[in-house]
Amino acid sequence: MSTTRPYSPGDRGPEPGGASGASAPAQVPSSEAPGASGAASVPAAASASGGGGRQARRLSFEDATGVVPLARDFTREALYAWGWLPSATADQRAAAEDVLLVVSELVTNACLHAEGPDELSITCEKKVIRLEVSDRGTGQPAPRNPHRAGRPGGHGMFIVQRLCLDWGVVRTPGVAGKRVWAELGAPA
Repeated sequence: MSTTRPYSPGDRGPEPGGASGASAPAQVPSSEAPGASGAASVPAAASASGGGGRQARRLSFEDATGVVPLARDFTREALYAWGWLPSATADQRAAAEDVLLVVSELVTNACLHAEGPDELSITCEKKVIRLEVSDRGTGQPAPRNPHRAGRPGGHGMFIVQRLCLDWGVVRTPGVAGKRVWAELGAPA
């Protein structure tokens, strides 16, 4: 598992106008945005892009409260739209729950250690879900070492490391903050 490589093996890096945030997606009214119930003032954007079955959605956390449940609801709606839910088997259900847990951990870490999250980006391509949480923090996420399973707290990045195919951090020169990404695979 990687904590420093900005992209997973075989990844070509950010695509122009893709999940890297290079261009702004079309805004979706909050009443239509997945997971936006009870958060009408949250500007959320959802977009699907073609090209090889790649689908993407984005959620802005600007002026949002309750960002962890908001992120989970938004992600759950994407999983339904992309056919990961409802689950037909226990393995499929576990894979979807892993995605939701990793979203919770990444957003929680941004809240606790990085002045809060700015945006959640979710892409699905070839049975791989890529999650990215951007924030304005300067810290470097890493699993607590040594990991102490019996102690409260400090398990977020250890959980991410254990559940994901790979994860890392992307920093853009001259731009404050970072994007923490994680990739999870669908069950076979």
